[in-house]
Amino acid sequence: MKITVRLDDITPDMDWDKFERFKKVLDEHDIKPLIGVVPDNKDEKLSCGPVHEDFWTYVKELQNSGWVVALHGFNHIYTTKEPGIFPIGGKSEFAGLPYSAQDDMLREARRIFVSHDIRTDIFMAPSHSFDKKTIKSLKKNGIHRITDGFGTMPYSRYGMTFYPIAVKKSSSIKDTRDGYTTFVYHVNTMNDKDFDNFRQLFDKATVVSYSELLGVDPIERGVFGNLCEYITAKTKYIVMTLRNRTAH
Repeated sequence: MKITVRLDDITPDMDWDKFERFKKVLDEHDIKPLIGVVPDNKDEKLSCGPVHEDFWTYVKELQNSGWVVALHGFNHIYTTKEPGIFPIGGKSEFAGLPYSAQDDMLREARRIFVSHDIRTDIFMAPSHSFDKKTIKSLKKNGIHRITDGFGTMPYSRYGMTFYPIAVKKSSSIKDTRDGYTTFVYHVNTMNDKDFDNFRQLFDKATVVSYSELLGVDPIERGVFGNLCEYITAKTKYIVMTLRNRTAH
């Protein structure tokens, strides 16, 4: 199994020390990840330090160097508790809202990207939550790829191409099947142990740049595969919810 890397919650005021620490490891291995950039962040939880004044110029430089940029929502503010089509989260910025509201948000998000010369056709939903109305608006706004889902290959659904993420990192590392999956990281909340595990990943697995995954043709997946994905996602959410309750 080949592994690609995805970084969520990229904002002008994220924890830049941790971001640069993470980037240093990627650079050492010449790996270009997928980064989810929030167009107009309003989520205070993502504000972890001083604002990077040249943020958009830097994002453009990363994109020009081979990093892949995804549209990570709009404001990153959760408006509903709808899990959406891929139910591994219990909240959403989009799912459950009327189509007109979602379309207004996504149109403005894309406008912000274009105003900074950031072009992408990849969507990264906050908390992995989106619904059919989200997909309808994404397609209207020229976005036809989503980084989410489970599986070992990109797949087609609803006229979109989905690029699966890992159900469990340790299991994916041990998986000897042909295919791809994506490891999701949130650098703002990573600790020393997390960074050690990330560095060790390159000794345990075949890690490739995200652009390689984008070059793989999607497969057609049937009803059974979609049902299995939904059940797996729902189960993962329930397990994580119970684990968090026990921890507190």
